[in-house]
Amino acid sequence: MPRPRLTGLGGGLFACAAMLLVAGVCWLLFDSSLFAYGLLFLPVAAATALWVRPADLITAPVCVPIAFAAGVWPVSGGSGGFGGELMAVVSALSLHAGWLYAGTLVAGLIALARRAALSGRRRAARRGGRSAAY
Repeated sequence: MPRPRLTGLGGGLFACAAMLLVAGVCWLLFDSSLFAYGLLFLPVAAATALWVRPADLITAPVCVPIAFAAGVWPVSGGSGGFGGELMAVVSALSLHAGWLYAGTLVAGLIALARRAALSGRRRAARRGGRSAAY
């Protein structure tokens, strides 16, 4: 698996671009299925949390829900002008909030696990350096 190191902004842009791509694929192949969109949101959330730099881990659970909202417009199925499109997006976000929460939880748990592993490695390195000095 590739190990790119995205900044916080890069992670947000990656997630938004990926969700717009996912929405396009769902619109073309799955007849605007919000189920498929939500299901494909989970790997995007995981990839964002895995590929962000350790210094920017806190941004992963923040930018993932924004990306979900940014990409839902093509598959929301609105019609009838701006008001109809807006109501379709709001309805899609409220009716499929479970996917939104699940993806945010995935990104948050991965970021938390990565932060814990990073802290453990730093603590072990400090302990190893201290014992070598004695």
